Amino acid sequence: MKKFLATLAVAACLTFGAQAQAADYPTAEEVQAKLAKVEGAVFPIGNPNVNYEKYFTGRTYLAPLANDSIGVANVTFIDGAHTFWHIHHGTCQILVTESGAGYVQIWGQEPVKLTPGVVFTVPEGVKHWHGAAPGKMMQHLSIMQSSSEVSTDWLEPVDAKFFESLK
Repeated sequence: MKKFLATLAVAACLTFGAQAQAADYPTAEEVQAKLAKVEGAVFPIGNPNVNYEKYFTGRTYLAPLANDSIGVANVTFIDGAHTFWHIHHGTCQILVTESGAGYVQIWGQEPVKLTPGVVFTVPEGVKHWHGAAPGKMMQHLSIMQSSSEVSTDWLEPVDAKFFESLK
């Protein structure tokens, strides 16, 4: 456990120090200032999530916290940013809400509110989306198995009218 926590701390420090700025993204300092006003812990922001932005509505940042068989990343969602519907194959996904407010929804079920301390497990092979509530910030840890057998199918965006109706 000590080795895991030490690795997590080192990865967080390295990620935090190596921030890059992408076009149309607020600076990490601006995001941290906004997060300082929401409930919960504030983890490292990481870098603009430009490699996956085509699968998100709004801006997100990604801070990988571990690089082994279990992938752990802090994801920061800005002002209502959220994922498209998607399915993870070969792994479940555990979401640990750190700060702010958001939602996760499994296809065919009602959305579940995410607030600091809420842990939600998305079973393997289940269509879902997750992210900040409309107009809110949110950070969560994403914990998933990391191997060549793991993949994600990115699907359609969440219906905008439905999303905006969430409070």
